[in-house]
Amino acid sequence: MTGPTGSTRGTLEVRGLAFAYPDGRQALFGVDLTVTPGERVAVLGPNGAGKTTFVLHLNGTLTAGAGQVIVDGIPVARDTLKEIRRRVGIVFQDPDDQLFMASVRDDVAFGPRNLGLRGTELTTRVEQALQATGMLGAADRPPHHLSFGQRRRVAASTVLAMDPTVLVLDEPSSNLDPQARREFADIVTSLGLTTLVVTHDLLYALQLCPRSVILDGGRIVADGPTDRILRDQQLLAAHRLELPFGFTWP
Repeated sequence: MTGPTGSTRGTLEVRGLAFAYPDGRQALFGVDLTVTPGERVAVLGPNGAGKTTFVLHLNGTLTAGAGQVIVDGIPVARDTLKEIRRRVGIVFQDPDDQLFMASVRDDVAFGPRNLGLRGTELTTRVEQALQATGMLGAADRPPHHLSFGQRRRVAASTVLAMDPTVLVLDEPSSNLDPQARREFADIVTSLGLTTLVVTHDLLYALQLCPRSVILDGGRIVADGPTDRILRDQQLLAAHRLELPFGFTWP
């Protein structure tokens, strides 16, 4: 898999994004965020902060009540949804939400096959995606025979096979042992893709993302270098975030 190329590939712009659920609960209040090609940005925040609502706007699963999301210069709109959903790949917290075929290969081929890819082109796309996550050797295995960490890699492969320009990872470190956490982080950093990492795991954010934003109460309340944000104990406490007990900065 290759990283972003061209002037707009991998660019994400969120302008004045606001959203209220049908019951009237306002979840987002004028969110602004610009992510440049190849950037890795952590989206931090407590439960109920609006992180999931925000992420679901990036590929048009939810539609803004006000404001706009623009991916690679293309506004998210009803007539652009197919292209937006190819460009914005979301790897959900539970890989079983994305794996449903009899073999790993079939799962990874599902998306690009629906795009019309066939034959050698499809095979190459699938094998590249599996190679990128270190799962090519498991291509013919049933997904449910794999470990949780392996299934997360396969779920990532299903997204990479669509040749996205923006990758969104929802709690990518959850339920992973230390080695699997480290291996998945190495995969993400090797891709070179514009990446948003939605996580409660502040140390994983520090490892993966040079930049972080804090989303709380439906607003971005902080945006800057991850180490600077995580060193601000007053800021973290104000938004119900904390580093692991006993952690000390080197």
